[in-house]
Amino acid sequence: MKNILAICLFAFSLSGFSQAKKTTNLETITVGGGCYWCVEAVYENLNGVKSVVSGFSGGKVANPTYEEVCTGTTGHTEVVQITYDKTITDLNEIFQVFFTVHDPTTLNRQGADVGTQYRSVIFYKNEEQKKAAQSIIAELNKAKVYDSPIVTKVEPFTKFYKAEDYHQNYYANNKSQPYCKMVIQPKIEKFEKVFKDKLKKK
Repeated sequence: MKNILAICLFAFSLSGFSQAKKTTNLETITVGGGCYWCVEAVYENLNGVKSVVSGFSGGKVANPTYEEVCTGTTGHTEVVQITYDKTITDLNEIFQVFFTVHDPTTLNRQGADVGTQYRSVIFYKNEEQKKAAQSIIAELNKAKVYDSPIVTKVEPFTKFYKAEDYHQNYYANNKSQPYCKMVIQPKIEKFEKVFKDKLKKK
């Protein structure tokens, strides 16, 4: 009986070790590129991404509501928090997608969405993320990929507040809405065309 108990405990400890080992492959990055409905819908289709959560970062008000953020007075920007498997995708690819599906040259604006809550920003959690973000911005500017300089801010991550439930998976749940058809769908189509080899298998 003691031997059986010991084996069970040993197996349990190995299971825990295996799980812990798996989670070390996961990393999180927080980015804002206009309306989070758009950015979320794109990253949910990138292979290696485990989860995408819409929310707010960069402000001075605790637990802001969507309505409060929309006033532009809280200092927050709409962001998505992306958790990805580093063995499948990486920061460079995450940032390539980011700079492909939004316009990083318009200050506090993405199309008809205007205000500081729609600013282009990358919130880094460590030096690796900071350097990777700064590097790709420098490379894109040097190559003159855009007609105007990139205005994307690279700022230290402080706090993430998850948006209300109805904002999560917004595109998937509201595909018939005019905004989804006219604004989000074209971004998804552009992403699928450029990154066709990086899509999740359905």
